[in-house]
Amino acid sequence: MKIALYTKTPNPEISDYLSERLSTRNIDTTVINAGDRQILPEGLDALLSVGGDGTLISSVHLLGNSNIPVLGVNFGHLGFLTSANREDVDLIADCLKNGDYNIETRTLLRVETANNAHPVPEFVLNEIYLHRPLVNALMRVRVYVDGQYLANYSGDGLIVATPTGSTAYSLSCGGPILTPDSGSLVITPIGAHTLTLRPIVLSDKVNISLLPDIVSGELTLGTDSSSCLVKGGEEIHVSRHPHSLRLIRLPGQNFFTALRHKLLWGAKSK
Repeated sequence: MKIALYTKTPNPEISDYLSERLSTRNIDTTVINAGDRQILPEGLDALLSVGGDGTLISSVHLLGNSNIPVLGVNFGHLGFLTSANREDVDLIADCLKNGDYNIETRTLLRVETANNAHPVPEFVLNEIYLHRPLVNALMRVRVYVDGQYLANYSGDGLIVATPTGSTAYSLSCGGPILTPDSGSLVITPIGAHTLTLRPIVLSDKVNISLLPDIVSGELTLGTDSSSCLVKGGEEIHVSRHPHSLRLIRLPGQNFFTALRHKLLWGAKSK
């Protein structure tokens, strides 16, 4: 079996420890650091993302359309997407060696701007958002769904999130939590100027067009952890990408266990 360890910040102590524990199960490992811009080795069976959720999101661009599954090992903080902690290394090795794990398919987004004039990533896991710079008083964006006019959103910004992203930025702005297999996207306003404008859940089969009003000036277009500036009047198209992320879950783990553990659902108050 062949595994790659992916990290955003090189840490030989952690990488050496993981490689040593995996090698005891005859699992061949290669270390890939984000800054090295390495390509994936041939014949790779899985990718271990070592860090937090940000590291796993970064790995999406490395995996591309390879269909290689990824398992997040949490050496960060919240770790909502990660499936294991540093104490679970031997369990990880055994599960990978024996094929004892489940796969969750996670939706990816594709973002296109006018004439593809802006540097947006090919794969977006969490969300895309439009946000007004502080110098502007108000952002206005007309939203169309499959060519049909939905609404004119006025406020600080607007998010289009996948089910994975529904527990991230969208959730902090009052959006609903979507299960990974819901086949849905959610549009969530940020600081809506009109309180009747609420989050709306849509099928992930639709094409969404965002048209910022020209009086909004320059806006920030964010995609996961990257961003660029777009001008008012530039149309942005958002749709589901034909490729998906394959996320490894260890035995006894699923989306609902992650909700309970990470969001402390059902925890007794002190």
